[in-house]
Amino acid sequence: MAAKNRDIQGGTSKTLATEDLAILCAQIADEKKAEDTVVLDLQGIASFTDYFVVCSGINKRQLQAIADEIEKRADVLNIKRLSIEGYNDARWILLDYGGVIIHLFDKEARSFYDLELLWGDAAGIKWQGKQLELPQKSSAG
Repeated sequence: MAAKNRDIQGGTSKTLATEDLAILCAQIADEKKAEDTVVLDLQGIASFTDYFVVCSGINKRQLQAIADEIEKRADVLNIKRLSIEGYNDARWILLDYGGVIIHLFDKEARSFYDLELLWGDAAGIKWQGKQLELPQKSSAG
């Protein structure tokens, strides 16, 4: 599967595989106390992305903090998001990084939309405890 991964250009000539970005985003969400975080491998199932990261938060402030931290850490790697939706309302925040789409839900919205059921053919990726070798942002600028 890793061979099919698209690469995302980092701040140096090194690239970050989309699977690694998905795992990094899941780990960041976990650091911010997100609940029930899953990474779904959509390669071969969806043409618009490779991975979904799905998690829940307990309130608007927590969901926004998770989104802010993902954005901050992606920026350090010089990875720019393509779009963001739902940040102000924070019932369902969607961060689109192309090969990785992050869905941050409050519990009610997650239960209602049930992406894990909708994308039930997608395999889950183990992300807990995985050590990542991340490219460093170039200091030249």
